[in-house]
Amino acid sequence: MSKQVVIDFIDAINKHDLDRMFDLMTEDHIFINSHGKRSEEKKSMKQGWKGYFEFFPDYTIEINEITENDSVIGIFGYASATYMNKRNKKNSNYWHLPSAWKAVVSDGKVKLWQVFTDTKVPYEIIEQHIS
Repeated sequence: MSKQVVIDFIDAINKHDLDRMFDLMTEDHIFINSHGKRSEEKKSMKQGWKGYFEFFPDYTIEINEITENDSVIGIFGYASATYMNKRNKKNSNYWHLPSAWKAVVSDGKVKLWQVFTDTKVPYEIIEQHIS
């Protein structure tokens, strides 16, 4: 059951369905980014994801493998996106990176969502457009 909750959460992420994502989060939801920064307010999650989807309107998670140990789920695959959908001939605004996620499910909802990926390429792409 925990694994299906995480699959549903990823489906909501891939569809950029903020309401469904929000519904699948516990009230005490914790998000931890690749740099270890924690966000512990569910209310801020909706705004945070909305902003992320504005930067990366085609953000997608591809699942290659999922492991489950009770309520802890490990997800392995790729994350990809194009910065602000600004496509060019070299496709230099697009990234596709190996990534992993840790999820903890409690009472049928995602209590923890932690991301593990190298953010160097996406940050470099953003920097090229704001400098």
